[in-house]
Amino acid sequence: MAVGRRIYLKRNLPDQALIDAFKTVPASNVGDVMGRSCGMDPRIRLMSKPLAQIACGPALTVKTCAGDNLMLHAALNIARSGDFIVVANEGGSARSLIGEVMMAYLRHTKKVAGIIIDGPMRDIDEIGEWDFPVYATGTNPGGPYKEGPGEINVPISCGNISVFPGDVILADPDGVIVIPRLDAAAVLEEAKKFQAADERKLVEAINGTSKREWVEKALLEKGYEIIDDTYRV
Repeated sequence: MAVGRRIYLKRNLPDQALIDAFKTVPASNVGDVMGRSCGMDPRIRLMSKPLAQIACGPALTVKTCAGDNLMLHAALNIARSGDFIVVANEGGSARSLIGEVMMAYLRHTKKVAGIIIDGPMRDIDEIGEWDFPVYATGTNPGGPYKEGPGEINVPISCGNISVFPGDVILADPDGVIVIPRLDAAAVLEEAKKFQAADERKLVEAINGTSKREWVEKALLEKGYEIIDDTYRV
């Protein structure tokens, strides 16, 4: 087996009903019920202007050498409608991996849910206005090599978070959350409960009925001293 040069065509995928249900839950609510340890590094940020606030789809993972997009081109060929393409780039920033032509193919021909690149893109003057979820670390006019090696549909690290093929990717203006496929149904149920509670808290914050007693209790339990005086040297 050519380790480092493998392209797996098959993935275990979550149910489409699950994907659709996640599209109603903010990434922040999901992150909070997952121990706040599932969000990609904020250096990966939204670069476009999707009309829908929340995007969701199964991960199609791409492992590249820094600044090389041969595997990304291969992923374009096998991507399916609704996929969320997730690209590991070894932390590279010297060359962009994708521009307007490839992105247009993903958006219009393949109709993927979106793309996340742990590296730069280019043609931001056009792509930045698109109704299509694009996440990247920034821009760079320099183009990529097409040499490899690399792999598709293997476990990767993107934005300091592990991503397996078929994991649920949830993205909104706050950033990107990765939900392990086998945990997704349970996470969704907890996130929906958290979302309902959060919406109640927002109403209370607006109408002045928020319950804030827990703050002082928590401070005392953690050993803070509350001093009714000014600081003196």
